[in-house]
Amino acid sequence: MRRTATWLAVLLCTACGSAESSASPAPSSSLSSSTPAPVPAVPAVPGIEAEAVELRTDEAIGGQVQVRITDTGTEAFTVTSVAIDSPGFAPLPDRAVTAAFAPGRTIDLPTPYGDALCDRAAEPAAARLTVVRPDGRTEALRVPLAAEVLGRIHEERCAVRAVLAVADVTVDGLSPDGDAVTGTLTLARAGDDDRPVTVTRLEGNVIYDATADLPRTLGAGESTLEVGLEFTMARCDAHALAEVKQPHLFLLGLQVADDHEVAADLPLDEAQRDELAALIDRACR
Repeated sequence: MRRTATWLAVLLCTACGSAESSASPAPSSSLSSSTPAPVPAVPAVPGIEAEAVELRTDEAIGGQVQVRITDTGTEAFTVTSVAIDSPGFAPLPDRAVTAAFAPGRTIDLPTPYGDALCDRAAEPAAARLTVVRPDGRTEALRVPLAAEVLGRIHEERCAVRAVLAVADVTVDGLSPDGDAVTGTLTLARAGDDDRPVTVTRLEGNVIYDATADLPRTLGAGESTLEVGLEFTMARCDAHALAEVKQPHLFLLGLQVADDHEVAADLPLDEAQRDELAALIDRACR
């Protein structure tokens, strides 16, 4: 098999899938029934606008978006740090940057976001910036952040978390089996909520096919459900192996009782991802 350095870099650098989804589910419930106090709107900052956007690279890396800053004024400035300030996400330290703006210029600044806080909304949000003016003055600013993408991410994370509060999801016993890797998907009752949980679907990706005997349901009164998994190669060509952005992302459909289906990421740890990487050597030789 011909392997490329690009493929190796992707395997080493791509963030692993987690049980929190990158798809777009319709949430069925909230983790908290309390209604938080409204958060005041963020006052405008003359000459600076900010928007959160999610690029394909952000989806592949996970846990970050681009804070798109535009100089809408008549004065240049330099941004030396950036952070997301949203009531729906745990705060993270400012990220050091050096981005020089002239009037009309727009620059995307990669910025991580924290864990979703599901008892509050993602907006109103702000971009927390350190700005250096032409005369050397330094200002700490909170710029209103157009954050529709953060609202979507927040909704997805919290929808998955609500399902996992009913039944936890793990992958166990992943091991080589000829030109395949096999294992077991396990659902385990997580608390006192006895509603049925159905695994509705499992999707492969560009380079791997993923199959399971679905749908299967963890019924009321049952503590665990086990479903066999099989991974095989969908493509072995060098182009696919080099260009794939999320080799370990497998979407898993979960549904609690009659609620809407939620799309979660199949949880795979580092050793399990290594098993899938080794499958390429066996099956694509």
